[in-house]
Amino acid sequence: MSLGTTRPSRYPTRTVGEAVSTPRRDPVVHGDDRSGPLSPEQLEAYEARGFHQVDRLLGVDELLALEDAVRRLLDDRSLDADERVVREHAGRDVRSLFEVHRLDPAFAALAADPRLVEPARQILGSEVYVHQSRVNLKPGFRGRGFYWHSDFETWHAEDGMPAMRALSISLSLTPNEPWNGSLMVIPGSHRRFIGCQGETPEAHYQTSLRSQEYGVPSEADLSRLVAEGGIHMVTGGAGSAVMFDCNLMHGSGSNISPLARRNLFIVYNSVENRLVEPFAAPAPRPGFIAARP
Repeated sequence: MSLGTTRPSRYPTRTVGEAVSTPRRDPVVHGDDRSGPLSPEQLEAYEARGFHQVDRLLGVDELLALEDAVRRLLDDRSLDADERVVREHAGRDVRSLFEVHRLDPAFAALAADPRLVEPARQILGSEVYVHQSRVNLKPGFRGRGFYWHSDFETWHAEDGMPAMRALSISLSLTPNEPWNGSLMVIPGSHRRFIGCQGETPEAHYQTSLRSQEYGVPSEADLSRLVAEGGIHMVTGGAGSAVMFDCNLMHGSGSNISPLARRNLFIVYNSVENRLVEPFAAPAPRPGFIAARP
């Protein structure tokens, strides 16, 4: 194990020796059909597959307002040197905008919208708070992909999230098509924690937000997960959404089409699952990546 940076955990990861996979030790769904808008069938499907899709969550006017908000942030010169603006390794293209719910009121209003908050409360079985928000931008022709990963692996190792009691909601601000780098998930992969090799470097977020090297599952583990669950491509029109478990293995390819892809991610964590010290990193990541309210 990583001497001095790894402490006992139910989900060991970032090891020097061979990484191990661990059966999930936390429930997937904490609430029931009486505690929120999702039906028993939808909750059952979420528990089995690890995700739930909604065809039309946002309307045209809402999408226009959010597009204006993205444009305001991209045009804001005061953010040029801000760490919340993450650029690609090559060129000046913006890869991600973090903590957008604190940067613009349009995103703040959406993060508090009952259409998002109520199903999150239902699944997590408690009040929730925003652990992280971001917009991932994939411009046409040159938008780079995001390699396969479990969010929880990073949030556990580097942020100190104790349990798998968080979820993400990804909202399509533009159409998500098979050819423009749409999200891919491995159904059922949330039921097993895949540990990863390699000691977490100091200030890892400064490079990992551009291209992740640590916290990456092995090809053998990915092959086993895909053999068991297959790969589901999350496509949909602008305004569609997908809600997925924090431990669901997911990724997306590069966008070499002419059509840009922009997605807003809002991560909700249970108030009963607040962050502690990192389990496999020298120090916690900054608050704009992992909130500590």
